[in-house]
Amino acid sequence: MPTDAAPRDAGRGTLPDVTSSDAALRRFLHGLPGVDAVGLEARAAALGTRSIKTSAKAYALDLAISMIDLTTLEGADTPGKVRSLCAKGASPDPSDRTAPRVAAICVYSDMAATARRALDDAGAGEIHVASVATAFPAGRAALSVKLADTREAVAAGADEIDMVIDRGAFLAGRYLQVFEEIREVRQACGDAHLKVIFENGELATYDNIRRASWLAMLAGADFIKTSTGKVAVNATPPNTLLMLEAVRDFRAATGRQVGVKPAGGIRTAKDAVKYLVLVNETAGGDWLSPDWFRFGASSLLNDLLMQRQKLTTGHYSGPDYVTVD
Repeated sequence: MPTDAAPRDAGRGTLPDVTSSDAALRRFLHGLPGVDAVGLEARAAALGTRSIKTSAKAYALDLAISMIDLTTLEGADTPGKVRSLCAKGASPDPSDRTAPRVAAICVYSDMAATARRALDDAGAGEIHVASVATAFPAGRAALSVKLADTREAVAAGADEIDMVIDRGAFLAGRYLQVFEEIREVRQACGDAHLKVIFENGELATYDNIRRASWLAMLAGADFIKTSTGKVAVNATPPNTLLMLEAVRDFRAATGRQVGVKPAGGIRTAKDAVKYLVLVNETAGGDWLSPDWFRFGASSLLNDLLMQRQKLTTGHYSGPDYVTVD
């Protein structure tokens, strides 16, 4: 993240009464404007129809590649698979050295050290290692376990932590509990950046997504993230648009900028470009950077590379011409 970013606790300092008690936090969150679901979905659909010129498409494809958190989060992950993924992130298209590198490699915490070594050995030390933590994906564990998980991931080399909120506590209205948990994980991260995952598909309503966005930002999140990729409903244009509105409004209110990461279900270059249009038209050009917007994805990179090759050569190479994740 840029070194001139506002302090992570700027939101709390600006609104000192908001988190002083459970009642105060509840009043604030339930006092946020209600979401017009029809209007939100209509705007997301309209922005999704925007077309861009060929020159802009080339820029958008490279920008999308540079924003990818290349991810493997499977029980069958091995050190060899993680090293292979790191090699792909460091050199996405071995036939074209102008292809940008990805933003991060996202793995389970026990693979963070393997990822860090592989990236350093590949001369790609600038690529971040993101580790999921806090009992991902369910988030059902004692706070002490979540904090230990976070500290171990950071000690292993992760410089970004993707945590999941306690959706049960949030849906039960225990907002201060969720706030305090995020704050403690933020402290356990040290210098590592914190992405807070909501699991939007389980929050059920757009109003809840807006409340979760503000709650996480007030607690010190560096990024807010749509989903784990492990449930039926993950990132969608409407819920990402809503989170982009939240980070825009939060910066206007506090002066602190927070990033957004849609994850799960974004598989094609066409989809990625639609999300970039959402970013530009909603939050603005300040968010069109890997510092402030990421894609949580695994297969997306292949399609971006194929579309990139098509622009360069004039023909579509197909999946046999890119490496398998």
